[in-house]
This record gives sequence, C-alpha cells and structure tokens, in this order.
Amino acid sequence: MQAEALPQAAAPAHRRGTAGRLERALIALAGGEGRVLDHRERGWASITFAGTRHTVRLAFDTPDAIAGGEVLIAELPDHEFALPGQLVADATVSAVDHTLAPSPRLTVTCELLLLEDG
Repeated sequence: MQAEALPQAAAPAHRRGTAGRLERALIALAGGEGRVLDHRERGWASITFAGTRHTVRLAFDTPDAIAGGEVLIAELPDHEFALPGQLVADATVSAVDHTLAPSPRLTVTCELLLLEDG
C-alpha cells in the first residue's frame, strides 16, 4: 500500500477592483501582516450618494501579525485611505476575538462604507 500526498490547496486568488484594493490597504495598515478570511460587499445608496458597504474579517496568527492587527485596530477609524474613485466615509472595528490556545490568534472584523468619488 502506498500513500499519496494530497495536493495543497491553492492560495486564495487576489481580488481585483475596489474590493481587492481595500483588502490590500487594510493589510498594509497592519504592517503587511494578516490575511483576509472573509469579505462581504453590498450596495449602499442615499438620496445624494452611492457606494458600497464592506465587512472584512482578517486573521493574525503570529506574534508579529498580532502586533500588526493591534495597529490596525488602533488606527483604522482615523486612517486616510487612498482608493482611486472611492472615499472612505466610515471605517470601524466591529468585532475582535483574541484567543491564546491552542495557539495565539487575533481575528478582527472591520466595517467600511465606501462612497463613489466623482
């Protein structure tokens, strides 16, 4: 009997467009640390503005990554994003889960409202 190694799962595809740029901006704010677990996007509109609401959940699994996640938590609400064609009208941390066992992990959920600029 011979055992065969299972193929490794492919790395998640990088998102394109505004959603991908937003994910990369959040990771950059965390010092290049962390990874996106989930990203949900839904349309949003008022009488005068149109845009999208984003819910992004990120995981930080190493001590350096956790430190980056803590920077993200502290700086997100006041951060000035540079996303072409978009204005970040609101950015908040809506949930944080920090576990120590079986291994350290910080999970951060961010809520962002992006408005079309122009």
